[in-house]
Amino acid sequence: MAEVKSAFEKAMERAEQIGKLTDDEKKNIKERQKIRDILSEYYRRDMDRDELWKRLKEFSVSSLREAQFNMLSSIRLGSGSDDIRLRKDGILAIETLKGSQKTSTLEDLLNSIEKLEEEYNQMREGAIKELREALEKNPRMRVRPVRTPDGRTVLQAALSVDEAMEAHMAEYLKGHEERYEDMLERIKERFRAELNR
Repeated sequence: MAEVKSAFEKAMERAEQIGKLTDDEKKNIKERQKIRDILSEYYRRDMDRDELWKRLKEFSVSSLREAQFNMLSSIRLGSGSDDIRLRKDGILAIETLKGSQKTSTLEDLLNSIEKLEEEYNQMREGAIKELREALEKNPRMRVRPVRTPDGRTVLQAALSVDEAMEAHMAEYLKGHEERYEDMLERIKERFRAELNR
């Protein structure tokens, strides 16, 4: 008759099996860490794209693709055109290492992201100007709720235009930013699909 094992003993056996990594898994983990370290240097601008290309030459295509995914996921609207251009250059440099024929397609998608960043910045500047003008014309927009010592909430009209800008800005831009974030995510999805082909 077979020995009956407790749930704890079974869990411990599974944990031991999980803890044992194959040589390929260990190599993959080390390779990923090296790539993260290299990308970190690149993001800090401690190297240019040519140096990035040289340092990533030794890695497998799957690791290079993961590096591209990392760079793509780090693109954010409002981060600045220099940061987006840095990631674009890096992604395209990596793509040449893979020897694929997708470089022009990926470049078009990255150009779309750059254009979206420009439109986003223009929208943001326009919205800020519009909000400032509205606040200057309408003093009622410059009030804020304040709790009194007796627990009541009263409106205080002592906000300057700058203070009111700070108070209203996030809410004012929320809808616009969500729309641009959705557009960026759609471009990133097309980009990911292209990389996975």
